[in-house]
Amino acid sequence: MAEGPKQQMPARRKARKRALDVLFEADLRDRPPVEVLAGYLERIEKPRPEHVGYAVSLVEGVAAHLDRIDEVIASYAEGWTLDRMPVVDRNLARIAVYELLYVDEIDDAVAISEAVELARQMSTDDSPRFLNGILGRIAEYATR
Repeated sequence: MAEGPKQQMPARRKARKRALDVLFEADLRDRPPVEVLAGYLERIEKPRPEHVGYAVSLVEGVAAHLDRIDEVIASYAEGWTLDRMPVVDRNLARIAVYELLYVDEIDDAVAISEAVELARQMSTDDSPRFLNGILGRIAEYATR
């Protein structure tokens, strides 16, 4: 039985993937995320895809609140330091925690499931379960 065409990736998921690309590169190169973002935006053809606006807000938001986000992740990552986490997982966690703490229009369950889904596609076999656990604890206990 043949499958139909693949469903388009939702715009917000594309935005999270783009934000992950920028944050991943910034993390690996030890550069400010907004600096990497500026270079990224220069390379995107005009008119820019619709999802780019949300990707920009994610990168800028994570960058603006990075110390607090990392502090929250570190305090809920039982037995893990941020440095020990795979770079993809660390940055997916940053995006999700930013959404959990600072983006009211995104439901907690959506922020978590999106991070888990991207981890399933892009990281280790253990990453989805790891992120689901840590983000679930943060959503449950972190004050809004």
